[in-house]
Amino acid sequence: MKAAYYERQGKASEVLSLGELPVSQPGAGEVRVRIYASGLNPSDIKARTGFSGPPNFPLVIPHQDGAGVIDAVGAGVAPTRIGERVWLFEAQYRRAFGTAAEYAVVPAQQAVHLSENVSYEVGACLGVPALTAHRCLFADGDIRGRAVLINGGAGAVGTAAILLAKWAGAWVATTISTPAQADAARRAGADLVIDRGSEDVAAIVKAKTAQRGVDRIVDVSLQENLQTDMQCLAYGGTISAYAMKAAGDEAHIPMLEAMIAGCSIRFVYIYTVPAAAKSAAISAISECLADGAYRPTIGLKLPLDAIVAAHEAQESGQVIGKIIIKVAADS
Repeated sequence: MKAAYYERQGKASEVLSLGELPVSQPGAGEVRVRIYASGLNPSDIKARTGFSGPPNFPLVIPHQDGAGVIDAVGAGVAPTRIGERVWLFEAQYRRAFGTAAEYAVVPAQQAVHLSENVSYEVGACLGVPALTAHRCLFADGDIRGRAVLINGGAGAVGTAAILLAKWAGAWVATTISTPAQADAARRAGADLVIDRGSEDVAAIVKAKTAQRGVDRIVDVSLQENLQTDMQCLAYGGTISAYAMKAAGDEAHIPMLEAMIAGCSIRFVYIYTVPAAAKSAAISAISECLADGAYRPTIGLKLPLDAIVAAHEAQESGQVIGKIIIKVAADS
């Protein structure tokens, strides 16, 4: 099979290769998926560059997210799943081979049914962003009628959070940094879009919520935004942080202010979220898809041959929306 891979960590142009590798066979409880679209995430970059630590395998096919069709199953998996359209999550977590290849083998529960009316490209946008967004939004209960602030609403997780929050009946404010990001956030359905560079985020949020503040904050950079978050948060609200810029990042919490506000700070690393929470997230994401309410922004589509360019584009931070690798010609 054709696959992108690396055998050492480093710069994309220096370590990523494209070549032919043997097609893996599914073991017990596993399925093999013919990949049509592979989704790229910041965590894939962090794994390749060493941010997440040294690799556990001598050869790695990157990418956690993807979509395609099951073409083989292992023992204990119903043969009726062959031919099923699916989206994948955590394909390369604790495994050597992810979705940047023509085939991927994953545990059967990590291949989720994808309806015929949902494209493989949209399916490859789910996984890390949608599961992370769901955990940030719903870990502390239903958000219908609640007010939510999403810092970084034009990113993959930020957009997923807007889509899921609006689908769930929340009022959503988001911060952005450029006009193009503002357009993406509005397309996702945000009720209020704030330019964090030129506007007073806390003052605007408080004014729009009758000085009450928001119940949930989804934050891409807690270290940078914590002070503003505390000013925006309603009593008893929750801040969920899901990313950091450097492995040694630290956030200093104003404890008295946090105690008075009765707030909670939740840290979300999707790979270690409990299985029951992921199952609930998958159910909600599936409902959102079925309702036609999950419409992610796809910022760039490239063929597998352009894997280096895709990784460089992800690292540049200039692409608004998800970067998709089109693996199969008919995807």
